[in-house]
Amino acid sequence: MNETVGFIGLGTMGMPMASNLAKAGVKLVVHDVSAGARTAAVLFTCLPNDDIVRAAYLGANGIGSAGRAGLITCDCSTVSPEATLEVSRGLAAKGITHMDTPMLGSQPQAVSGEIFFIVGGDPAKLERIKPYLDIMGKLHMYVGGSAMGNRVKLIHNGLAAVTSVAVAEALAVCVQSGVDPYTFYDVVRNGGGMAFGTYFDRRAKRIFDGEFSPTFMCELMRKDAGLALALARASNVPAPMLEETKRTYDEAVDEGWGKEDFSAVTHVIEKRIGRPLSRK
Repeated sequence: MNETVGFIGLGTMGMPMASNLAKAGVKLVVHDVSAGARTAAVLFTCLPNDDIVRAAYLGANGIGSAGRAGLITCDCSTVSPEATLEVSRGLAAKGITHMDTPMLGSQPQAVSGEIFFIVGGDPAKLERIKPYLDIMGKLHMYVGGSAMGNRVKLIHNGLAAVTSVAVAEALAVCVQSGVDPYTFYDVVRNGGGMAFGTYFDRRAKRIFDGEFSPTFMCELMRKDAGLALALARASNVPAPMLEETKRTYDEAVDEGWGKEDFSAVTHVIEKRIGRPLSRK
C-alpha cells in the first residue's frame, strides 16, 4: 500500500477512520482538496448530506476539478442514490471512478476499526480499495452497481429507525403496565424470542438508565429515515410505518433532542405518556 490516500470529512466517523489508516502506515492527505490530494490514488469522503457531497465532488473547487484521471473516490456518506449517480456521472467525465461505500456501525465501530462497508460501483475497482476498507472495517460486501450501496444502506437504516420507535413504544407499555423494566429487559435478551435484536440489546437498558449520549445522533437518523422514505416512495412501496417513524423523528428533533443519541426518539413516546421511562 504505497499509494497516497485522501480523506475528506473528519467528523464523528471520519476522524477515527482516517486515524486508523494513519496508524496502519498509509500515506494520508486529509481534510480538503489540496495540492497534495491531487496526487492521491484513492480518496475517501465521509460527509453529512446530499448537498455537501455534491459540493465536495462537483463544486467549482471540488474533487472533480482537482482530481486526476485514474483516481478512485469512495464516499462513505449516507446519501440518496440520486446524489451518488449524479456525482458518479460527473466524475466519470474526468476519468475518475466513484464508488459508494456507506457504512454500518457508529462511532465505537469507527474507533475500533470494525465498520461494515456496503460497496456499490465498478467491481473491477474493488481490489484497489479493499486494503483500506480492511484497515477501517471488519467486513465489506459488494452489493452491485453505482448507488446500490446507498439503496441497501437506506433500507437498512429505515428498518433500524422503525425498530427504535417500536422498542420505545414497547418499553412505554412495559412501565405503564407495572412491569419491572429490567425484568422485561432480561426476558427479551435471554428468552430466545423474536423480539430480541441488536437495537434492543444495545439501547433498551441505556434507555431505562436515562443514558442518551450519542454514538449516532437523532438528527442524523431523522435524515436517514427521510431518505429511506423517499426511496420507498420512488419504488412505489407504501410504507405507513416508516412514515409514522419519520414523523416521530421530526418531533424529536423539533423538540430539541437532535444532538442526543438516536434512541432519544424515546423522549417523544415519554412526552406522549407524560412520564419518563427512566427511574432517574
